[in-house]
Amino acid sequence: MTDAQIVDATLIDQWADGKRDTVALHLRQELLPAEGNGAVIFPPTYAQGEGEKTRSPYTIDTLADGTKVAQIDTVGSQANRMEPLFLKAKLGHPENPLARLVPQIEIDIGNERTVSLLEAGHRLGDAIVRASDLEQPAKDAFAAYRDRGDAFLIAKLAPTTLVFGAWDSRGEGAKIPRLVSATIRAWDVDELKRSAQYSPPIDYSKHGVFSEEDKEKSEGNPKSKLAQRGFVAVPSVGAHGGVVAHGPIHRDVTVNLVALRQLGGESGEKLRRYILALALLAAAEPQDGFLRQGCLLTLDPDKPGCWESVARTGHRSPLHIDASVFETYAREAARAFGVGADRRVKFKPEKAKADLREADARKSKKKGATADTPTT
Repeated sequence: MTDAQIVDATLIDQWADGKRDTVALHLRQELLPAEGNGAVIFPPTYAQGEGEKTRSPYTIDTLADGTKVAQIDTVGSQANRMEPLFLKAKLGHPENPLARLVPQIEIDIGNERTVSLLEAGHRLGDAIVRASDLEQPAKDAFAAYRDRGDAFLIAKLAPTTLVFGAWDSRGEGAKIPRLVSATIRAWDVDELKRSAQYSPPIDYSKHGVFSEEDKEKSEGNPKSKLAQRGFVAVPSVGAHGGVVAHGPIHRDVTVNLVALRQLGGESGEKLRRYILALALLAAAEPQDGFLRQGCLLTLDPDKPGCWESVARTGHRSPLHIDASVFETYAREAARAFGVGADRRVKFKPEKAKADLREADARKSKKKGATADTPTT
């Protein structure tokens, strides 16, 4: 990309400060199954209701022209894969230098076990936060953001909450938009089926575990107790067998600079540069591609990823990015803003119980108010 703009610290400052007419940064990557182009991959599955048993457990949309598009990884799932980039190294692994860029907050759940806030699905708005000594600091931080747009307390406490978004729906009601969003979709897919047969290593009826009659009743019935416990032969026929993509598999990553510039509060400019630095690191970090069993994806070596800046006019300009520039910028931005202190707080079961009682009380109050409402 000879005409691509080189990204340096000055340009990143301009993105954060709103001195350029850039509203977003976008990365598109083309992916391939580890087994090669055209191999079977398995999308995520979702629980189905009683009336939906005949539907596919995959999310596959059909466009107006008949093209079928499969969701391979969701925005939320991608965020949960990116956030541990800032997690401190576990025992036996090399130290993670990026962990110094964010406060390391651990919730002690007893028996010498802890849960990192970076592993909590709802981040600062997660139930485990409300059920810990972190409850009041989190309330104060969300209230400041909700009432004044002040993101300072959140940035000091849980900055990745500003990067990947959160909705404190069970607390102060604050909604924090994602600065980094990513999805993976496969285009022009066909859905496959698969079948299998389980045969036990011995005939348990001959060893007196159950009768021959019980065996005959249970064999071939996957709902029978003997089949579910693995004591009799049982087939699995017509199960969902993944998809084959005839079109590309795209990973799209977007950094929302408009949402970034709306972050206010103390140290506004330093805060925005700090949060943007974390967002850029997360967006640019290569992923290992192992999404789930049967779905290991790699980059397509013949189609390198392309970064672009997107202007308000819709004009797109290619960017040349060196990941080391992001790391250097992030270290300086973190030093200038001041990374919040590490904390270790206690999980309090009694707080979780009180949270549930409060939820029940609100539900009962709402039902009572509805019942008292006069009808015309």
